[in-house]
Amino acid sequence: MARSGWEGMLHGHHNKEVIRIERESVIPVLKPHLIMTLTNLIKHSADRVEFLKLCKRIEYTIRAWYLLQFEDMMQIYSLFDPVSGAKKLEQQKISSEEVDVLEQNFLAYLFEVMKKSNFKIATQEEIDIALSGQYLLNLPITVNESKLDKVLFKKYFQTHPQDNLPDFHDKYIIFRRGIGIEQTTDFFIMEKVDMLIARFWSYVLRITRLEKLFYGRSKGSGTKNPKKEDELESEDYQDDVYERIRLEKLPLRIGSLLNKNTIQEPTFDRIIVVYRPASTKSKQERAIYVKHFKNIPMADMEIVLPEKKNPGLTPMDWVKFLGSAIVGLAAVGSSLDVDKADLRVIGAILSTVIGYFVKTYFTFQQNLVQYQNLITQSMYDKQLDSGKGTLLHLCDDVIQQEVKEVIISFFILMEQGKANRQDLDKWCEELIKEEFGESCNFDVDDAVQKLEKLGIVTKDVINRYQCVGLKRANEIIGTTTEELVLKARQGNTSP
Repeated sequence: MARSGWEGMLHGHHNKEVIRIERESVIPVLKPHLIMTLTNLIKHSADRVEFLKLCKRIEYTIRAWYLLQFEDMMQIYSLFDPVSGAKKLEQQKISSEEVDVLEQNFLAYLFEVMKKSNFKIATQEEIDIALSGQYLLNLPITVNESKLDKVLFKKYFQTHPQDNLPDFHDKYIIFRRGIGIEQTTDFFIMEKVDMLIARFWSYVLRITRLEKLFYGRSKGSGTKNPKKEDELESEDYQDDVYERIRLEKLPLRIGSLLNKNTIQEPTFDRIIVVYRPASTKSKQERAIYVKHFKNIPMADMEIVLPEKKNPGLTPMDWVKFLGSAIVGLAAVGSSLDVDKADLRVIGAILSTVIGYFVKTYFTFQQNLVQYQNLITQSMYDKQLDSGKGTLLHLCDDVIQQEVKEVIISFFILMEQGKANRQDLDKWCEELIKEEFGESCNFDVDDAVQKLEKLGIVTKDVINRYQCVGLKRANEIIGTTTEELVLKARQGNTSP
């Protein structure tokens, strides 16, 4: 089993910048494809029929287990839905104290569903690592915290304490699941020019020892892992490694300005952001926003943050402005000291300084347009759903994941015979890798718990598990309500 969290970012890992991330428990295989592939691996046709029947009964039973829990969660959320929740609260005349209890009950349901569907709360370390790079977003984005409620999550974590919470956990929560890769190929001419100028000014600030005055902890600075790289590479963890190719790390020169470059950034496959707007003097806010995004580049994850402030000039932009002004004024001043000041020289200096001001301003405007395009894309292309739609999606995710875990573990026991938890875990992961080409950290504990609850496995005195026969497993689970309904629709039973 892998440990929780990220190991961090490595610099110089075979001359690459990579991020090591714990392998996740989610099974990245569609359930129909999983069932058909495993069915085709069974030799006898009669067993294949029984296996297909068992898969359906497992799904129907697990769905029934969660039905009441999901209905309760959806019913409570209807009171906090941003669209119609306020009206329902007013109609039902629920006291403020009762509403406080209900919203905490909803959060308890929500966090449990998130856990079951393999979403994890993004920790501060993970966010720092993600934002230590730069991808397409070139503006500093911050959250207007005065517009966010600070009571809802504070109450929840007081009664449900958790480790490694991010600094902003009392205002909003970011859940993440799955990692992907995104690449962008372009000329990046303006970005390259900016980088060459930035490198020049960084050199000037470094030799004048003014670097700390202008820079706090910039987004582009790498976050080094406290562990040594050779120590990280020697650890035998179930980690996946993702390479980050940043423009600022590429070798740049004047001649390469017109060459195309490909940059690469790991992405959060799924992100869910939960928050509540701040109350005003005239209205107590009760709505809870739940927003679901896909394929968000780690370095650009600010685009999903709630209540973002309008971006302004970066510290480097101010350095360019101030540095250019000082250099320009110094040059003009030195020209005026001579007996015969050359107006053409003064004009050229002033024109250069003013031109540089204009160039910096238009670069900022270009970055602002890029930011607005990213925000628009996050709203229309990358936002999957929000509110009730997100919750329904999560509920189905839980069922699909649980069903796949049970089916895979039962199949392994059916094919391999007796196995302890460690062997079962290893064999399930090997099956997923060999048959589907996917990797995951199989949650064997959860799978065994479900198998025992279904009553289709037994455990001997040395803690080895063995499944019952296919036909017996179907008899134990029994005919489900869904099967009776399907038979009734087909006319096989009397109404």
